[in-house]
Amino acid sequence: MANLHSLITKSLKSINSRTLLIPLSSPLSHSVRHSTSAAQHQKPPASADSDSSFTFSSNDEKNQSIYVKGPASRSSSSVTMPMSFMTGSIVGKRFYKKVTTREAEDGIGWMVMLDYRTLKTPSKKPLKLPTLALAKAIAAEWEYQQTDGIRPFTMPLMKLACTALERVPLTRPKIIEHLVRKFNQDLVFCQAPSDNDLTSHVHDRQVEKLNPLLCWVESEFGFKPVVYSSFFGGKQEDGLVKAVENLLKRSDDCELAAIDAIAAAAHSLVIAIAVVRDKLQIEEAIELTRLEEDFQVERWGLVEGGHDVDIADLRVQVSSAAVFLGLSRRT
Repeated sequence: MANLHSLITKSLKSINSRTLLIPLSSPLSHSVRHSTSAAQHQKPPASADSDSSFTFSSNDEKNQSIYVKGPASRSSSSVTMPMSFMTGSIVGKRFYKKVTTREAEDGIGWMVMLDYRTLKTPSKKPLKLPTLALAKAIAAEWEYQQTDGIRPFTMPLMKLACTALERVPLTRPKIIEHLVRKFNQDLVFCQAPSDNDLTSHVHDRQVEKLNPLLCWVESEFGFKPVVYSSFFGGKQEDGLVKAVENLLKRSDDCELAAIDAIAAAAHSLVIAIAVVRDKLQIEEAIELTRLEEDFQVERWGLVEGGHDVDIADLRVQVSSAAVFLGLSRRT
């Protein structure tokens, strides 16, 4: 015990007191590992510009703890967002008073300003947004933050913007490959058996609500979808899969980011594409996603802290992606 106390004391003394490094989201925040890793890996960068930035960063890829480094001086010119931006943690107190927007210096796009600091992406590039409407919406998310702490999980538009500007351009082929691979197991292709007393009522509702969407898929892509009663779905025609893949390849970065987000939340690429193509409104997409579960809730009741949380999360994920896409489109 004495050796452990000595090791902790030496580790704490090794941290430069002029640099504020506070682990915020780890259950081991008081352990020797975080104390020593903070001293080893969170040293201020060499450049003057980076030194004066207010940054959030994680220790490494395996350790998702967030560290907050305060501005070294009033010469700060930017705010760099972390790679692990969307966590359930509060990542430090609000350090700005006023949120504004301004046109980019090259006249192409719009920026968000926190006082005199320009928001940057995780790779420290300017967060250049395609429209003023989207910039103002993201500025509103930052304005909403409370003085006691910044809550990244309340900024879904900010997350989607970082995804569209950073992740999509670098990993576009992988995103499309993942979406296409899951296409055969799409939610709308998997319906309850009609010859079972326990599932026949669910099947009837699925036919009523999903058939119009399946007919739209056939008219949109020229191939009739195959419906399966298996939970794991089944193989769709190669022509339909290829047509959907080509649509994804033609989409711009904001569209692909929105499609990916909605497909992940709804477990359906078809629903995601229908929202992007204005075939489905937000409420309709949510209804189709929850069709079977809502039927069970009507029959057996809603579980508080379970179903209601799932519904709220789904609403946020689908609506934020749809709103993000609408605001990102130039009129």
